[in-house]
Amino acid sequence: MKYDALFARTGGFLHGGDYNPEQWLDRPDILEEDIRMMKKAHVNVATLGVFSWSVYEPVEGEYHFEWLKEIADRLYENGIYFILATPSGARPAWMDERYPEVMRTTVKRVKNLHGQRHNHCITSPKYRALVREMDERLAKEFGSHPGLLAWHISNELGGECACPLCEKKFQAYLEQKFDGDIEALNKAWWTTFWSHRYNRFDQIEIPASHGEKSIMGLNLEWRRFTSENTIDFMNQEIEVLRALTPDVPITTNFMHSYPLLDYNRMAKPLDFVSWDSYPCYNNNYESLAKTSFDNALDHITMRSFKKDKPFLVMESVPDLVNWHDYNHAKRPGVHFITAMQSIACGSDSVMYFQWRKSRGSFEQYHGAVVDHLGRDDTRTFKAVTELGAALEKIKEAAGSVCKSSTAILYDWDSRWALDDAAAFSKKTKNYVKTVGSFLNICLKNGVEADVISSVEPLDDYQVVVAPMLYLLQPHTAERLKQFVERGGQLIATYITGYVDENTLCYLGGFPGDGLKDLFGIYVEEIDTLYPKQANGVRFTDGTVWKAADYCEVIRLNGAQVLASYTDDFYAEEPAVTMKQTGRGTAYYIAARCEEAANAAVLRRAWDAAGIARKALPAGVEYHRRYKEHTAYDFYLNYNSAPVQIQMEAAYSLLDDKEVSGEITIPALGVMVCRVQL
Repeated sequence: MKYDALFARTGGFLHGGDYNPEQWLDRPDILEEDIRMMKKAHVNVATLGVFSWSVYEPVEGEYHFEWLKEIADRLYENGIYFILATPSGARPAWMDERYPEVMRTTVKRVKNLHGQRHNHCITSPKYRALVREMDERLAKEFGSHPGLLAWHISNELGGECACPLCEKKFQAYLEQKFDGDIEALNKAWWTTFWSHRYNRFDQIEIPASHGEKSIMGLNLEWRRFTSENTIDFMNQEIEVLRALTPDVPITTNFMHSYPLLDYNRMAKPLDFVSWDSYPCYNNNYESLAKTSFDNALDHITMRSFKKDKPFLVMESVPDLVNWHDYNHAKRPGVHFITAMQSIACGSDSVMYFQWRKSRGSFEQYHGAVVDHLGRDDTRTFKAVTELGAALEKIKEAAGSVCKSSTAILYDWDSRWALDDAAAFSKKTKNYVKTVGSFLNICLKNGVEADVISSVEPLDDYQVVVAPMLYLLQPHTAERLKQFVERGGQLIATYITGYVDENTLCYLGGFPGDGLKDLFGIYVEEIDTLYPKQANGVRFTDGTVWKAADYCEVIRLNGAQVLASYTDDFYAEEPAVTMKQTGRGTAYYIAARCEEAANAAVLRRAWDAAGIARKALPAGVEYHRRYKEHTAYDFYLNYNSAPVQIQMEAAYSLLDDKEVSGEITIPALGVMVCRVQL
């Protein structure tokens, strides 16, 4: 059954979240009250079973699903569907006691004790067999339940294991990758440096702080292997569930800009993408708009993995978490606007961790819809109820998708390699932040952008931005050249194309692999600035913008100069250039310029591509979702004062009225409008 057909059963957006009734089986009064309050809060879905293994199987081979069947039936009878998780994210104590091999080993080669979560070896054949057995039983027990919406694989997969099983599998992975040729590996990793040459694949150890960590190729392949091994573990669970319940879609919940897994590759076998959103709202170092715009990077990255369908916010929190440095409460109105942001960016859900606060253990103070008070008249409960009612008002927009003319490239391989590079600065590389800064420019100009890997097709886009694309995947340079030749507008920045897929530096000038010809420049050197140092970048129209952190000294090779440095020994040297190739243009920004300078380059590219921008007041975010011949426009005002916007004729779903012309959006207000195309 297709994603849209399955989720259409709920009649609109999903609203609910993690429900842990196994913590309250001795309190039937609480379980009964949960149903009443869920209906009052407009909850239509609950995630079950995320950490239920020790209740499902209290001792090996003794299974108890009767309590879950009763809960699932009760939810469904009251119009509440469920997403069922596989419990592989945490193990019961009996398993670690009987099968020590399932416990994870740190990169310092110390085996962990029982506890925590995701403290398991995903290579372990025994653990995989136990997980398979559990998944098969769950699928047979609940796969045909009318209330089941989807499977949820494990929970926030992550981490790494360096046990002998994982090391042997890593060695086999390397041997296969290099076709059994150890000399090919030595050449790719440049192991003659420091005399680190290998004779056999079984000599290669997992990198560690007390061992080998100075070979960049080794470090990168360990990151790739860990990611692929995790995907392989996830795929085993997927295969079991697909075989027994082929019509039930499958997902797993991603985490923020998690550094250890390549989510672009991990998303491929999933039927839809979901993620857990926990920004630090209302902090004391940035505005609500800044926090929210940064969070849009994650929403849009998740959306971009599967652009033809919505994603889900699997977890968020209606008030506060318990693990930030300072667990500050959301201010009134913030839950509504930030939840609506996820919908505006393409989510078909707002879901929470958790429905009811745990009485004890690590997350007993983590936010929830229902507090330890157990009341339905708290500020948080009222905010959740208000949002649930609003989602019902705009339910016709569920299933719609965003369309983008602009793409920003975000590569995990490039991030891993750049973070590991013994170069530039240990403190200011800020790869993810740099990607986000270009997305912020798009948001402020009302231009929808996707965030994609450099290995993804570029055919749907007119403008592509490649920030700090340090590592070039095979064929990336050629695909970028083809994009420009057929009329695309390409923008790249400093630290682009320094190394190949094995982290070997390109010879003959950066950016390598032919990109220096595409951009019409080559990099002679790079100047890493101290925090209090800066340079200036003067454009041909006379405007001057600040440059900090990184300034490349570049030489022209056919490019036209758009801006030059103002200071230091490279004053008057090119800082921003452009070169036309075929029907398109390649721009190069050689310094970390302030946002206004980058925005000037982006506006030039948008104008050349014929992409319209939208005049938005500061602190206002805009998105458009599409469904057939209808568009849904979302305006979010993060300011503490009302703003005015100009709108075409539309229908306001939240206000239930026609609107046009100059419209006032109140402080922390949201407007959702239907526009007929």
